[in-house]
Amino acid sequence: MSTASIEVNTLQDNPFAPRSDLQVWVGDELVPAGQAAISVFDHGLLYGDGVFEGLRIYNGKIFKEQAHIRRFFESAKALRLELPKTAQQISDAMCETKSANGITGDGYIRLLATRGVGSLGISVLHTACPTLVIIVDKIALYPSEVYKRGLRCIISGITRNHPNSTSPRVKSLNYLNNVMAKLEARDAGADEAIMLNVDGHVAECTGDNIFLVRGGELLTPPSSAGILEGITRGVVMELARKRGIKVCEKTLVRHDLYVADECFGTGTAAEVVPITEINKRIVGDGKPGTITTQLMADFVTYRNA
Repeated sequence: MSTASIEVNTLQDNPFAPRSDLQVWVGDELVPAGQAAISVFDHGLLYGDGVFEGLRIYNGKIFKEQAHIRRFFESAKALRLELPKTAQQISDAMCETKSANGITGDGYIRLLATRGVGSLGISVLHTACPTLVIIVDKIALYPSEVYKRGLRCIISGITRNHPNSTSPRVKSLNYLNNVMAKLEARDAGADEAIMLNVDGHVAECTGDNIFLVRGGELLTPPSSAGILEGITRGVVMELARKRGIKVCEKTLVRHDLYVADECFGTGTAAEVVPITEINKRIVGDGKPGTITTQLMADFVTYRNA
């Protein structure tokens, strides 16, 4: 098998390339980002065959680490991908990577595992040991001003994964549906796209779960709508209930989006982000709503505790 590889940081003058001093975990060791490489025969590259997680670091601590690791293993199990390390070993590797990059405040971890090096064919029987990669850096999904004005969204024409395809509950490396929906939003001059499932029901945004507020009640699509069961989504539901806000997982259609009093998205990278426009319809009074603003503040308090 060829040892040909691709480098994570191929172009030193690329403005989007990682920091030159970044340390990346690849396989069983830390290496400089400029030397971090995977084989061009890795099935993660060839077929998007792998799984990932995004984790936040707040005040030097990994937020909801065990919940993310558990979902990482569940995604791998669904794809019949046997991870090369135990949960504890992955946790230790993430901590070592975090320390190597001097993260004592806030940061972001991208944890991923590919199927590994294999032959030019989709058979998983001809692949070697899966490849584990851990990247620790910073992330900002949306500009800071978006949290003040709210996201401008469209409803995408790209359908969320059919339940008989790869389940949306699996965080696989194949995110083309979401990528194309995000591109559609950009082409329309919007910040984000809301995706519907095969039945025309509201699923989620390209990288965030979605919530509506109607009559003081918090509404969000159920797992059966074709959503990822977000870690931040669960935290926000818990915070809302502590506030005495009724939370209902309910099948929603585009009309519900248009007549919502408030709307917001949740996700590891996004945290809690207001949505103030959907398909040129203004949500509420066009500003982040009262409940949204309260939950944004509650989430900051919760994750900094």
